[in-house]
This record gives sequence, structure tokens and C-alpha cells, in this order.
Amino acid sequence: MQPTPKHWGSLLALGLIWGGTFMVMALALRGYGPFTVATARVVLGAVSLLGLMIAMRRPMPPKGAWPWLMVIGLLNTALPFFLLSWGLTHVPSAFAGISMAALPLFVLPLAHWFSDERMTRRGVMGVTLGFAGALVLIGPGVMQLGVGMEGWGQLACLAATVSYAISSILTRRAPNMDSITMATMTLAVGAALMLPLMLIAEGVPGWVGIGLGLAILFLGFVPTALAALIRVFLIRSVGSVFMTLVNYQVPLWSVVFGWAVLGEDLPWRFFAALGLILAGLVIGQWATLKRMFQ
Repeated sequence: MQPTPKHWGSLLALGLIWGGTFMVMALALRGYGPFTVATARVVLGAVSLLGLMIAMRRPMPPKGAWPWLMVIGLLNTALPFFLLSWGLTHVPSAFAGISMAALPLFVLPLAHWFSDERMTRRGVMGVTLGFAGALVLIGPGVMQLGVGMEGWGQLACLAATVSYAISSILTRRAPNMDSITMATMTLAVGAALMLPLMLIAEGVPGWVGIGLGLAILFLGFVPTALAALIRVFLIRSVGSVFMTLVNYQVPLWSVVFGWAVLGEDLPWRFFAALGLILAGLVIGQWATLKRMFQ
């Protein structure tokens, strides 16, 4: 099916939502701890999708799928949500957004070895260029892990990207099940994992103000629940290939929001890294992009 204006509008909305998530997380972290921010996001998202799943009478996953859902729930929600929340206490929100742009570049070699998607020579070139961008993005911080926390924050954001990449491969290999059910159950697993950790580490959260409270609510309902529905709509109507275009939007919007709203001082290497990573994406996905726009 050829994309319609409705599909392009949904894709733009998804890029804006995910690109602005890091800015909103940075705002929420001004009043809440990283465990609380990550847990609120996954719990609110799980509750929202569970209500939708019941309303739409979606089936429960097959018994054999639960081991897969447990691992995917850890790697796609609990772990990366916490790593990003903690990392954002030490790095600009734009850093996290740009690091997320490297996700397809991590997926390519993993899919080559652990799935049925073989990496071409062009893919190798794209991955190499993208990893060069990731090194530029980190800059000297990783060499100063014993001095301050910036380097650890950078590694946390990149580790979240790797976690997402591994979960993508597992999602492809998991037993067949309803897509909304799968999204709901992985969030439910993440909520079950994060809730006790939050209570132990940070206790029961309180209401610290309308602005920060709305940021928490936004994170749970918009980039987690609503975005999951938009993603399902796009994949089902125009395919996963079209969805790859969101990867080019997220880092750009994260830089714009970080600069315009949070007033972040972005070093030149952020923009150099963004250019290298996006160039790597274009090279690695050239055949896909060429087919889409022919």
C-alpha cells in the first residue's frame, strides 16, 4: 500500500513524539529520580494498553511466548527506560536522542548473525560510518570514566540503544502473537520488574508540582502508549520499511527541543556525530529507501 497523507502525518507525529521524549524526561528528572521516571512511564503505558487490549478483546499470548515476553520486556522496556533516565541525569537530552539514531546500525550486525537478514557490503559501510559517529558523539568522555559521571551517562544511553537492538531481534524471532498483546505484555513485564526496584531505591513518589507531574503523565501516555498504537497502525497499513524513516527524525527533533526548550549547550561534535550517523543510516538502508521512493 502506498503511503497517504494520513500515513505521512502519523510518521511525522511519531518522530515528534519520540524526539521530544528525551526533553520531557530531562524535565521530569528535575523533580523525580531515574527509577521513578522509568517506572511511571512503563506502568502508565502498560495500564493504558491493557485497557485497550481488553476493550478490543485481543487474545492473551500463547503459553510458549511467555519466556520470550519476559526477556523482551526486560530489554525493551525496564532496562533501557532506566538506563536512559539515569543517563539523562548526566548528559544533555540531545545526546540521548542522537544515540538512539544508532539503533538500526546496532540491529544490522545482530540481525546478520542471529536472524535471517544478511548484511550486504553497503550495510557494512553504513554500520562502520555510524559507529564512527557514535565514537565522535562520545568524544573524550569515555576516556574520563574515573572523573565525574558524564562518561558513565554516555555509556548508559548507548547501552540502552544496544538493549533496544537486541530486543528487536528477539521480537522478530518470538512466537507469532497479536501485536497489541505483545506490546501490552512487554510493558506489563517491565512494570513488574521496575515497581519493586523503585520502591526500594526511591520510595513512593509524591506530587511535586503541576509541570513535573504533567511531564510524568506525558511520558506514560504519549511516547509509550500512544506511540505504540501509531507504530502498530503504520506497520500494519504501510509496512515496517516505511517505519524506518522515523529513525531520521528522532535525533533531529531531540537536538531542536534540547536547544530551543532546555537551552542546552551542544558541542560541535554532536552535530558531526549526527551527520555521520544519519549518513550511515542512508548508506545502510539505501536499497530500502530506493524501493520506497521509486
